[in-house]
Amino acid sequence: MSVIIEIIKCIVLGLVQGLGEFLPISSSGHLLLFQKIFGLEEGGHLFTVLLHVATLAAVCIVYREQIIALIKKPIQWKTLWLIAATAVTAVIMVTFKKVFDAAEDGRFLGFCFLGTSLMLLAAEFARYNIKRTRSLDGMKWYHSVIIGALQGVAVLPGISRSGATITGAFFCGIKKKDAAEFSFLLSIPAILGGAVLEIPDMIKGDLGSFTWYGTLTAMLAAGVSGYFAVRFMLKLITKRNFDIFIVYTAVLGLFVILNQFVLHLF
Repeated sequence: MSVIIEIIKCIVLGLVQGLGEFLPISSSGHLLLFQKIFGLEEGGHLFTVLLHVATLAAVCIVYREQIIALIKKPIQWKTLWLIAATAVTAVIMVTFKKVFDAAEDGRFLGFCFLGTSLMLLAAEFARYNIKRTRSLDGMKWYHSVIIGALQGVAVLPGISRSGATITGAFFCGIKKKDAAEFSFLLSIPAILGGAVLEIPDMIKGDLGSFTWYGTLTAMLAAGVSGYFAVRFMLKLITKRNFDIFIVYTAVLGLFVILNQFVLHLF
C-alpha cells in the first residue's frame, strides 16, 4: 500500500469513526462497510482501539465541565445511573457475546441499519408524543436499565449507540438536553470498556494493514470529526429532528441487503 493511498484510507476510516460514533448512523457499521469496500482485513486491534480513544478525547473535551463536576462530587444520582446503565450494557454484551461475534462478519449489517432507521423513527414519535420533563437527577432505576439495554443492543454493527440511547431517554421522558448529556457521558465507560477488553491484543501492537503515521492520521481525523459531531448532535437533539438520518440509514440498509443477496459489488 503506497503512502498516499494509506493516508487517504486512514483519513476516511478516521472520519467514519469520529462522525459515526456520535451521529446516529453507527460507527462500527460504517467501519465494517468501508473495510469491505476497501478490501481490507480487520483494521487491527490496536488501530481500532486508538480510533476509539481519539473519539473518547473528543467527548471528554466537549463535556469537560460535567466530567470535572462528577469527579469532584462522585456521590450523586447521575453517577449511579451511569454506573447502572453501564452494568446492564456489560451484562448484555457477555450474555449475547456469540451473537455479537457472529455479526462481526457483516451478515446482519443491512438489517441493523434498517433497525437504526426504525429506532430513530421511534425517537421522533417520542419527541412529539411523550412529555419530557424529567432531568437526570429525576431518573428512576428502570430508566437506566432501559437505556443501558439499548446501548447493549447497539454493539451490533449497524445499530447506532447514540441513536439507541437517545431514543431510550426520550421514551423515559428525559429532557432533550439531559438525554444528550446522558448518552454522551455513557459513551465514555463504553469506549473505555471496549479498550480494556482489547488490552491483550494491544500488547501485540497489531495495527493491521496500517503504519504508525497512518494510524496517527486516522486518530486526528477521528478526534476532530468526533468533536464537531458531538456539537452538531447537541443542536440536532435540542432544535431539529432525525429525519435525514432516518432516510439515510434506511436507504443504506436496503442497499447493503441488495448488495449482499443480489449485486455482490463488495
